[in-house]
Amino acid sequence: MTPTPATRAAHPGEPAGPAGPAIACTGLAYRFGATLAVDGVDFDVAPGEVFGLLGPNGAGKTTTIRAITTLLPVPSGMVRVFGHDVRRERMRVRRLLGYVPQQLSADAALNGRENVMLFARVYDVPRRERAARVDRALAAVGLTDAAHRLAATYSGGMVRRLELAQALVSAPRLLILDEPTIGLDPIARTSVWQRLAEVRHATGMTVLVTTHAMEEADRYCDRVALMHLGRIRALGTPAELKAGLATATGLVRPTLEDVFRHHAGGSLDDEGGEFRDVRSTRRTASRLG
Repeated sequence: MTPTPATRAAHPGEPAGPAGPAIACTGLAYRFGATLAVDGVDFDVAPGEVFGLLGPNGAGKTTTIRAITTLLPVPSGMVRVFGHDVRRERMRVRRLLGYVPQQLSADAALNGRENVMLFARVYDVPRRERAARVDRALAAVGLTDAAHRLAATYSGGMVRRLELAQALVSAPRLLILDEPTIGLDPIARTSVWQRLAEVRHATGMTVLVTTHAMEEADRYCDRVALMHLGRIRALGTPAELKAGLATATGLVRPTLEDVFRHHAGGSLDDEGGEFRDVRSTRRTASRLG
């Protein structure tokens, strides 16, 4: 587990201390035509927590994240981010977020600093603060020395850290990471998580992450929720979920992967997702490799 984060100064325009959860999802549901992608999802994420949203392809994780980040509307249920209603206060919510999508967002034709500066403008960081914010974000992920190199020359791990810097430049209270270490080798994966832990410890930032790497979720997440077919099937700390499976099945020293299989099932017929999701995931992995 990462250390308990230090107390963080309030985000500009926000109260000094968040009252209640960083994220509160109540009865979230979403349909794509006749397909119910998210089916009454309920969970809370505490301020400063690293919360893992796990599940097989097609479980509804990305749809849930897109609703939280205001990229999709919330037609049914309630989603709040630090008390702000995602449906009614979209711009206020967006100012609190940093988002690292599964698909690559760095521009290979720009250098590292230019990439982060572009996102500083996108996030509407005040002009007088941009240079210092960009420098701090690059330093936080260990890319100061490589800041003037083209992103096209970066390794896969460096690209992912650059994207983390892009998300951090707005000093978000909530960072959302969709498969942040996809396609990376073990050393690069560890580097990304180490940098993330350092930023959390310094800022108290809340993190919501999706990953298929069960060992990462077990090691770095304070709590995890397992989704399958649009519903939350299990929620708790990794230790609690493993202990619960051991009690229920008699399995000796189960892993989080065992818990995942138990709740998600092993049938290929149950797998979801769409062709474009698989295609974009493979494209990302190949570019990071």
